Amino acid sequence: MKEISIYKFFAIFCMFVISSCASLTPYKVPILQGNIFDEDDISKLDIGLSEDQVQFIFGTALIKDPFHSNRWDYYYSIQVGDEILDEMKLSINFNDDGLVDSWTIEDLSE
Repeated sequence: MKEISIYKFFAIFCMFVISSCASLTPYKVPILQGNIFDEDDISKLDIGLSEDQVQFIFGTALIKDPFHSNRWDYYYSIQVGDEILDEMKLSINFNDDGLVDSWTIEDLSE
């Protein structure tokens, strides 16, 4: 009689362990890449800022294309596991004097 109750207890215990482990998912670390910029940083951007002022606001540009020396590209992405939560690209164009001429913002997460 004791052996049957021990087997029943062991079987129920194994069912609880197996069912509880099936619902667990591993922790996925958020991965931040690039220069993170937000609306406050964009609002500071204005035509006529020098390259040093832009670098102070956004940091060093991720891409300084040798073929387009007057354009700096800033990119960032936030990814958790395989899912990309946010992805943006900011391209700043400078005139020949090294002052901000124009910029474009692309939301790549759509």
